[in-house]
Amino acid sequence: MKILVTGAAGFIGFHTATRLLERGDEVVGLDNLNDYYDPSLKRARLARLESHSGFRFVQMNLEDRVAMPGLFAAEKFNRVVHLGAQAGVRYSIENPLAYVDSNLVGTTLVLEGCRHSGVEHLVYASTSSVYGSHTTMPFSPHSNVDHPLSFYAATKKANELMAHTYSTLFGLPTTGLRFFTVYGPWGRPDMALFIFARNILAGKPIDVFNHGHHRRDFTYVDDIVSGVVGALDRPPVANPAWDAANPDPCTSSAPYRVYNIGNHQSVELMRYIELLETSLGRKAIKNMLPLQIGDVPATWADIDDLSRDVGYAPTTPVEVGVDRFVRWYLEYYHRT
Repeated sequence: MKILVTGAAGFIGFHTATRLLERGDEVVGLDNLNDYYDPSLKRARLARLESHSGFRFVQMNLEDRVAMPGLFAAEKFNRVVHLGAQAGVRYSIENPLAYVDSNLVGTTLVLEGCRHSGVEHLVYASTSSVYGSHTTMPFSPHSNVDHPLSFYAATKKANELMAHTYSTLFGLPTTGLRFFTVYGPWGRPDMALFIFARNILAGKPIDVFNHGHHRRDFTYVDDIVSGVVGALDRPPVANPAWDAANPDPCTSSAPYRVYNIGNHQSVELMRYIELLETSLGRKAIKNMLPLQIGDVPATWADIDDLSRDVGYAPTTPVEVGVDRFVRWYLEYYHRT
């Protein structure tokens, strides 16, 4: 298949594009290579993708209202994996308009491109942040998620609603995946594991929010990619049992699905830090701080639906995943 992967120079996009190329798909990778974090890391990921003969790169902004329709019209993609977005809960408080441009306008242009060029299936990234103030664990995709705590989460919830309208109006099969704290080699420098490793090696303190009482469903990137590709290969169909009187938020009378994609385990942040210390062979200097605005104290994914429909089965325990990240980090940055 010819597959468009947006955000291909990003963390999950890079790993997803790699998996698709390895199985023989033709991949067009789109990214704008912005400076939200170190562009050299994005270029290093991109260089690895460009070693595959089946990969082509397009540098473009998702919100480009001329170039995006032209790309879809010219390429005639079979399927699309839309992972490009402005990420980050905290940055959305400082610069919400960046999220309007990328996550709202950009996703609209992706949906329009799929609609007008006959794309067979759109898989797109949502986030566990849509659960906001939920306290019932594990988080179920069948629950209402109308109380996000950050503008980032609100844009991702909007993406789910936007996708549903295109599935309903135009019969476009869409699958949304709510990612839960993805980590691993080639990860994002603005994520906790990356920041912690860098500071521990430099002998600097690490900021531990919520006084270390956070719990997260940490999910290794290879497991995530297995779920993304598995979902891509199984376009949704209308749910014949969908009941308008008792609507299920994650299915529809249209070809639409929303799934959680996580590790189905909630791990204490302090345990995560301990594992990192063990792999690095150094102790962290911890700066204990209160819960940040827009953040949530705990996440835990109910993945039963994705397991049933796609065969999703994460296999990487956090002990293994953290150590693999450290090995990559030390090699990439030549640290000992």
